Amino acid sequence: ELNQGSAAPSSAQEGGEDEEEEEEEGEKEKEREKLPPIPSASSAAAGGLERGAKNQFSTFSSFITTINQKKEGIGNRNSPTQLVIPNIKNVRDLPPICLDVRQKQRISIDTLPQELKAPIPPEPSLPVRTKTVKDFEDDVEKAKSSGDWKAVHDFYSTTFDSFMEINASFKKDTSSPFNTIEDSGINEKFVNIVYDALLNTPQDVQKSVLKGIINGLLQEWKGPRTKDDLRAYCILLQNPQFSNTSTYVIYAHLLRQIAALTEADHHFLVHWSKKISQKRFKQLVDRLLQFISLRLFPAKPEEFPPMVKCTWWIPSATKVLALFNAANSLISPPIISYTDFYNSTLDHIDLMEEYHNWQCYGNSHRFSFCQYPFIISIAAKKVIIQRDSEQQMISIARQSLVDKVSRRQKPDMNMLFLNVKVRRTHLVSDSLDELARKRADLKKKLKVTFVGEAGLDMGGLTKEWFLLLIRQIFHPDYGMFTYHKDSHCHWFSSFKCDNYSEFRLVGALMGLAVYNSITLDIRFPPCCYKKLLSPPIVPCDHNTLVGICDVTLDDLFQIMPELAHGLSELLSYEGNVEEDFYSTFQVFQEEFGVIKSYNLKPNGDKIPVTNQNRKEYVQLYVDFLLNKSIYKQFAAFYYGFHSVCASYALLLLRPEEVEILVCGSPELDMSALQRSTQYEGYQKTDLTIRYFWDVVLGFSLDLQKKLLHFATGSDRVPVGGMADLNFKISKSETSTNWLPVAHTCFNQLCLPPYKNKKELKQKLIIGISNAEGFGLE
Repeated sequence: ELNQGSAAPSSAQEGGEDEEEEEEEGEKEKEREKLPPIPSASSAAAGGLERGAKNQFSTFSSFITTINQKKEGIGNRNSPTQLVIPNIKNVRDLPPICLDVRQKQRISIDTLPQELKAPIPPEPSLPVRTKTVKDFEDDVEKAKSSGDWKAVHDFYSTTFDSFMEINASFKKDTSSPFNTIEDSGINEKFVNIVYDALLNTPQDVQKSVLKGIINGLLQEWKGPRTKDDLRAYCILLQNPQFSNTSTYVIYAHLLRQIAALTEADHHFLVHWSKKISQKRFKQLVDRLLQFISLRLFPAKPEEFPPMVKCTWWIPSATKVLALFNAANSLISPPIISYTDFYNSTLDHIDLMEEYHNWQCYGNSHRFSFCQYPFIISIAAKKVIIQRDSEQQMISIARQSLVDKVSRRQKPDMNMLFLNVKVRRTHLVSDSLDELARKRADLKKKLKVTFVGEAGLDMGGLTKEWFLLLIRQIFHPDYGMFTYHKDSHCHWFSSFKCDNYSEFRLVGALMGLAVYNSITLDIRFPPCCYKKLLSPPIVPCDHNTLVGICDVTLDDLFQIMPELAHGLSELLSYEGNVEEDFYSTFQVFQEEFGVIKSYNLKPNGDKIPVTNQNRKEYVQLYVDFLLNKSIYKQFAAFYYGFHSVCASYALLLLRPEEVEILVCGSPELDMSALQRSTQYEGYQKTDLTIRYFWDVVLGFSLDLQKKLLHFATGSDRVPVGGMADLNFKISKSETSTNWLPVAHTCFNQLCLPPYKNKKELKQKLIIGISNAEGFGLE
């Protein structure tokens, strides 16, 4: 069907029968003859191709494989950039954009030099194509009105017939090489218009484009790729036809070729991709995510080749997605949110198997999504961390039991837990002593007891302990942290002291919270979590600096916006900085009523700040405030956190994701809570329940937080949202004179059947506003 629609292959074939041609040419024509039929479609209005029959895909796959085997048989060596790479290792072991995240020092794509010193092959001369955007638009309008699509068909079939033709049509200037990362040389406007029009053309036009792409992908590659080849890949990736599953076999081979390019070529593609508009960039990312999802869970499995024959599909697509993630990370602010790279389909696969493969095999032969953590959602990462924590808890508890039995001592259940016993009146000191004494037990399941109270900890006492302890430690009178009103966040006090153990306690508390799946009401700036992952694994060499990361003026804006604004004004000042500001490379800080000075560099007090060195001054100032002046405090905090949370799972997290795991979400959606609430003894249509939700939805944010704290022990929303709270309202068969009661261990509210809304509101507010402590009085 495809060959009948193209005159060139058929005429070449006839000529090959009559005339004597070179053997290599004959091979190519035979290969062309075997090209599979392009799936046909009748639904032009849908703007896509119908799904083809399953044998069309197997035909194309076997066709490609046959070609590859034939070439091997006649002695041709396979290039790593060839269409078919028999050993999947070639795809997976390529120098990755998203390196194995277990490496202590990640190499960012932007650390590569502006121009890599790779041999640049000469660009072949391109054919001259004079059609402009206006010419093309005129042709499309004429075709729509007349029904004659020949001119449009000829344009598409010619343009996409080869990589050279793609460049001839879409390169801004065919005479210029465009060998820099700054300018791809692609006429993006023309590309967008051509692709936007494509899905509204007749099916034979769309088939001709796919046929041309197949021709381009079957091209013999000799030597390194040219920049024209990279431009063609950039353009082909944007083809909207690849949103349809009927084109996935072709799309997969395109992705495979791109994934197999050299690191230098990837470098160019990354920098060129960051110039794509937000809308088109998002479409490209969504298309790749959809491709991965449908390969994992196909709606109609018969549409695709068997998984065993295309194990390279998902690794290739994920590798190309990593290029877009790298491009997105190079821009501030990013083109799209990091959450737009999440693939929620992965929430439904065996995550622990992925995690195990990654731990055991790293970045070697076995592919794992954990090699590319940007694609794993925060909900999935939370599951990995929770299960990893549970496995560690079980392992530590089992070891304790074995040790006890081996010493012929009677085991008891308490040895399986981290038991913390504290007095409310001495909360911080008791907690510090308990955690210091039981450092070896930090990875056991946490259980808290308040002295003199009858509460049994099934989770609720633990939440209460965290809440009260955090509240006291972060109180301004305590002096460990400074609260900045402008940014509404806490930062480490730079005051020097002899003992930093309390900072270690706060770090351990944060670690215990993540380890035990508790959310905390801590207001640290994003910079804190970036420092907490610097490095994400505690170094073996204790002389290695920890908690030191690259900081910028943007980081300072999130903590001390007024000071950051002043430094920004200094950078943009147009006058004489040295004469007007009269500053040196020196910082002054007040400590316990005494002004102390610190040099930002050797002899800084003698070096004036000038127009020439002010950038260095600002960078050193920011580094001093956020790194050096609080190093000992943050190092203790860092070691405390990692004493509990030391896990490879942390390497999967971005700083923003650590913050969400620690703090949950501050956004309360009571309507979402209402939709997911379960009832015991009540129906959701009962009058008492309707009164309850009318009252709660009318509460102020402060009262809503108090209700959440009363019922669950925390006023924060977990990673999965309100639905993850498993909130339950039970009917309390007591007098309506009683206040509501909560079982925070089970997120359960026991509500008497109050007679009217006014009584319910009054009793509920009294209950949630006086809720501290456990037991009966």
